[in-house]
Amino acid sequence: MAVLVATPVYQGPVGDLLALVGERKVDLLDVPLAEVVEVFVARLLEAPPSLEDTSEFLLALAVLLELKSRLLLPAPTDAEVEEDLADLEARDRLVARLVELQAYSAAAAELARLMDDAARSVPRRAGLEPPFDQLAPDLLAGVTPEDLAAAYRRALQPRPGPPVLDLSHVTVEPVTVAEAVTELVAALPNLGRATFRDLTRHCRTTMQVIVRFLGLLELCKRGWVDLDQGETFGDLEVRWLAPPGTEETGALAEELVEVEEYEG
Repeated sequence: MAVLVATPVYQGPVGDLLALVGERKVDLLDVPLAEVVEVFVARLLEAPPSLEDTSEFLLALAVLLELKSRLLLPAPTDAEVEEDLADLEARDRLVARLVELQAYSAAAAELARLMDDAARSVPRRAGLEPPFDQLAPDLLAGVTPEDLAAAYRRALQPRPGPPVLDLSHVTVEPVTVAEAVTELVAALPNLGRATFRDLTRHCRTTMQVIVRFLGLLELCKRGWVDLDQGETFGDLEVRWLAPPGTEETGALAEELVEVEEYEG
C-alpha cells in the first residue's frame, strides 16, 4: 500500500502528488513538505511501511524537495537553465523508473495470486487401471497403405549429387578502374553529355557500376569531365570537357594500372 500524505491542497498517495506537481495541477509552493515528513515519521513509529513504500516515499520527497528549493531560489542564468533542464530530464527518468517498478510490483503480485490459486488444485495421483497400464500406443494409428506407398517411393528416389560450394559471393570480379576509364574516354567524346545511369546501363553487377563511378571521379579530378546533380538522389549528369590527347589518355590508364597492382 502506498504512503498517504495529507496537505491543505492534496490528500492521497505521495506518488500521485508527484505526478500532479509535474502536470502543474498542484502548486508545489502550497505543499508544506515539513508536515508531510512529520506524518511519515509518525507512521514509521506506529506501523512501519514496507521497504517498497518507504523507497517510493523517499524518492518522491527528494524530487519534491529539489523542485521546491529551485522555485524558492532566484531566477537562474542561461547556463543554469540548461543544467536545470538536464536535472529535469534526470528527474523524469527517475519517475519513469518508479512507474516501471510499480508495474513490475503489480505483475509480481498478480503472479503470486495465480500461484496461490494454483496451489489449491489437487493433481490426479491414481494411475491407469491394471488392464491398461501395460498397453503401448499404436505407432501406426492413422497410417494408410497409400501413406506407406508414398514413403516407399520417396525412399527409392535418387539422392542428389555431391554438395557444391558456391564462392561467387566472395570471388573478386576481374574489373579495374583503368578499364573503366578507357571505356569512358572512348564513349564520352561521342556522347558529349550523358547521365551516369546511361553509362552504366549495360553493367550486370554492382562492382562494375562502382568501378565506373570511381573512373568518373578520376576524370573529374583531372578536369576532363564535369559532374552535376540537380537534386538529391537525382540522376548524375556527366559532361565531356576538353578532349585529351591519346598519349595522355594512355598514360592515365597505365598510371591507374600501376596503382591497382600496388594496392592489390
